[in-house]
Amino acid sequence: MFDSDVKKKDIFSKFDKLVERFQAVTALGKTPFGMVFEDILSPTRALVGGREIILAGTNNYLGLTYSDEVKAAARNAIDEHGTATTGSRLANGTFSEHVLLEEDLKAYFGARSAIVYTTGYQANLAAISALVGRGDHLLIDADSHACIYDGCRLSDAETIRFRHNSPDDLARRLARLPEEGSRLVVVEGLYSMLGDVAPLDEFVAVAREHGALLYVDEAHSVGCYGERGRGIAQAQGVLDQIDFLSGTFSKSFASIGGFCVSRHPEFDYTRFASRAYLFTASGSPSNMAAARAALRQIETGVDLGKILWERAHQLHSGLIAGGFTPASGPGPIIAVPRSDEMTAVREWNQLMDAGIYVNLAVPPATPHAKSLLRLSVSAAHSEEEINQILAAFCSLNG
Repeated sequence: MFDSDVKKKDIFSKFDKLVERFQAVTALGKTPFGMVFEDILSPTRALVGGREIILAGTNNYLGLTYSDEVKAAARNAIDEHGTATTGSRLANGTFSEHVLLEEDLKAYFGARSAIVYTTGYQANLAAISALVGRGDHLLIDADSHACIYDGCRLSDAETIRFRHNSPDDLARRLARLPEEGSRLVVVEGLYSMLGDVAPLDEFVAVAREHGALLYVDEAHSVGCYGERGRGIAQAQGVLDQIDFLSGTFSKSFASIGGFCVSRHPEFDYTRFASRAYLFTASGSPSNMAAARAALRQIETGVDLGKILWERAHQLHSGLIAGGFTPASGPGPIIAVPRSDEMTAVREWNQLMDAGIYVNLAVPPATPHAKSLLRLSVSAAHSEEEINQILAAFCSLNG
């Protein structure tokens, strides 16, 4: 007779340590992982447990999820083309919304090729795994996002990590490589946990000197940095020298999906080589239309970026005045390191009790095993809401 209990123990026992950690965390109060929002009231407000709270951990950097134009575009796309494509891009899943969005992205970034994907995670997974293969070399920043690491594993290329944000260490590692094979350097523009910015201009110089191509993930920086929100590469004056630039629609674009653009028209060939693109149903018409509408507002919404940075400086300086030491300078992501995981969990619960939701970030999801209270600033936050966030943080030291 089949002994289901034995089989379950064999396959699930590997998670025992994770379960113990989860139980220890939840024993201190609310569940920080998979928090259920009963109702979203605005880009900065939600109901949890029947109580209104301020959202300070949503990555909704420009607050466009409630934009009238973005909501109308999504509704119209549903009315015209239904709720889903039910197929991959190379089967029946290419709708006009996908093609128009790719054209918009090419114009926005000054690129010669653009591909949209079903999620931001898949954008890196699909593009990186298709661009390089056996015999090639991938050099990635040690603090890269999980989707970059997974793209590397799928590629069969040799993956080499270099020290975080260190052009010098990258140069040393590139200099040791054999001449054979392609070289692809992968970095992020703005790192999602600590909020630190990459020296893309220096990475461009190193990559060029050593015959490497440069791939930049600007998921958290597009919309927030640079002229017309075109990201850190544009802000540092090297947008036209980036070989591949990826991003997501789930942050500033107020939608879901991802993209990669390139100054190389041959990048379009990866559509026929990327399994994560070939075998996944395409993004819904409403998601694509929402992203297009958000992009139009990002291009023209100068005030959004201005307000975002005013709020970011207000929050950053207020935290310092309250005795905290943010992990990086002011920006859309402000992380506050805590001494250990249990302290971070306890303080996260205290903030929730005070009506403030932030992200709890703990190992192994964080660089250097840091425990963080991570905040994301939105242009939709009011001055008063930032003051309420600061008051809640100051109460932690009270």
